[in-house]
Amino acid sequence: MSLAELICPAGTPAALRTAVDAGADAVYCGFQDATNARNFPGLNFTPDELAASVAYAHDKGAKVLLALNTYPPAGKVDLWRQAADTGARLGVDAFIVADMGVADYIARTHPQVRLHLSVQAAASSPEAIRYYCENFGVKRVVLPRILTIPEIREIRKEIPCEIETFIFGNHGLMVEGRCSLTNYLTGQSTNMDGVCSPASDVEYRRHDDGSMSSQLAGFTIDCFGSDEKAGYPTICKGRYTAPHRTEGYYAFEEPISLNLSRLLPELIAAGVHAFKIEGRQRSKSYVRGVVSAFRQAVDDIRAGREANIADLVALTEGQKQTQGAFETKKWR
Repeated sequence: MSLAELICPAGTPAALRTAVDAGADAVYCGFQDATNARNFPGLNFTPDELAASVAYAHDKGAKVLLALNTYPPAGKVDLWRQAADTGARLGVDAFIVADMGVADYIARTHPQVRLHLSVQAAASSPEAIRYYCENFGVKRVVLPRILTIPEIREIRKEIPCEIETFIFGNHGLMVEGRCSLTNYLTGQSTNMDGVCSPASDVEYRRHDDGSMSSQLAGFTIDCFGSDEKAGYPTICKGRYTAPHRTEGYYAFEEPISLNLSRLLPELIAAGVHAFKIEGRQRSKSYVRGVVSAFRQAVDDIRAGREANIADLVALTEGQKQTQGAFETKKWR
């Protein structure tokens, strides 16, 4: 395949159509259950919706990648197997998986469908990636967001599969597939239930001075002044106080967005096959704006022109952008 395939998010059938119409080469989505890591009310697809969406995407020349990227709890693997069977029957182009048992089932039962290794598997070394390729026939790995471009270039030389990297969206630096913060407070797991900060445990409280606090399972995650926009409460991006710090501070990470638009040529040169945009919880407007901008940029680069990326600051989390570890020139 050619380099620089554009992989775009779809939290709903309408968002999928928007992404395809805006120029996505492939769209990733999930079912309305715990088999995918964005298991939120109002998001995702029923089997009938996925069938219609696959037909729409294929008619426009785009692919559909089905995310089965969570880990089945003991004794509950049937839900993941049924999801794989349904996806294969409906004609999805690839499964995005994290769990070895799910990967093994698909490799044995639906060998005609490509397997992509999710970032949730946290495979960041050539040895780990080769293991998945050799044992389950994985064709592509989605790399964690902690790797530099030199590291990606070296990994590419040592693995037999394609590489996909995130280029825009959430810059979460918790180790993918390993975070248990939400589970600690709510009893629901990001990795097994597919939900981080479930909406049923979220509450906003307005105070007499006009400020607002966001809470998760009864715990205050952040406080916002009357002139601040209140964000969704996720533990890793909360502001907290401590005995030695009277003002709230980001104890884990500040809410910023990844934007690698300026590094696209370097990523292509490093051997990256596909660029992934994060945002299945985002609106159709977000999907249209970001996908259109990156579609133009990728086309310009392929044609040998200088990419002229639109200003995407208005669409970023926390109104701040970063190139993260990708811009590091030397090995860590």
